Amino acid sequence: MTTSKRVAFIGLGVMGFSMARHLSTASHDVVVYNRSTAKAEEWVKENVGSLALTPAEAAERAEIVFICVGNDDDVRSVVSGDEGALSVMAPGSLIVDHTTASATLAIELSQLCAQHEVGFVDAPISGGQAGAENGALTVMCGGEERWFELAKPFIAAYSQACNLIGSSGAGQLTKMVNQICIAGLLQGLSEALEFGRRSGLNLDLVLETISRGAAGSWQMENRGSTMIRDEFDFGFAVDWMRKDLGIVIDEAGRLGASVQVTELVDSFYEEVQAAGGGRWDTSSLITRLR
Repeated sequence: MTTSKRVAFIGLGVMGFSMARHLSTASHDVVVYNRSTAKAEEWVKENVGSLALTPAEAAERAEIVFICVGNDDDVRSVVSGDEGALSVMAPGSLIVDHTTASATLAIELSQLCAQHEVGFVDAPISGGQAGAENGALTVMCGGEERWFELAKPFIAAYSQACNLIGSSGAGQLTKMVNQICIAGLLQGLSEALEFGRRSGLNLDLVLETISRGAAGSWQMENRGSTMIRDEFDFGFAVDWMRKDLGIVIDEAGRLGASVQVTELVDSFYEEVQAAGGGRWDTSSLITRLR
């Protein structure tokens, strides 16, 4: 790990809370900010670090400011303005945005940061709550190599893989590829498990068997057993997946790319939301087949 530095972490949700903890455990001087101060107070009680009441206060004197919030507007709100992080950041410092957002936003903020001689890396994450808690996230980055090299030793505190994919926006585009894959995999797994249930098969044995072959996947290994037991009160929420798929569909429209399966699965998630499953894990797609 890199030598101890002052860093800020903005956004202490399901992912950010644990990611900030890993930075503190790595002996960095961590200052946290969360829109709900109670969550920041909880983090400080459980970890070594301090809290700030505004993004600017958190970012003051920080070498790197990490952001993990909800959407494009949330990112803009903590970066820009009189109380935004960028207003106090010194030349040569860096913003690393772990939010799943649009590639357009990444390019916009990269250009804005450059005007202040501040670096920007879009660095969306994959691996879910368990990956954040266990320090085993996958991080896909976009930006200049010099800024990526500055960020990488810090990101190592909570990741198992971290790659620079390309210029600004490439990290977000890679996360879109990731979400397209997940949407199709989970719908296929849902249909397969419901088919197996109606056939009267022992689904635990089925999963144990086929997970070792060509059908195996992270989703099958980590979600198959909970899906057959109707356990969905954990993981990555349907509400957030729909937000991500909306970004995918918008970007596909700009690119002229066909994402028909993704659009179909998004409509299925809409049904899950309507049934009260907005906070259920994404594997809850199976519920609409029962």
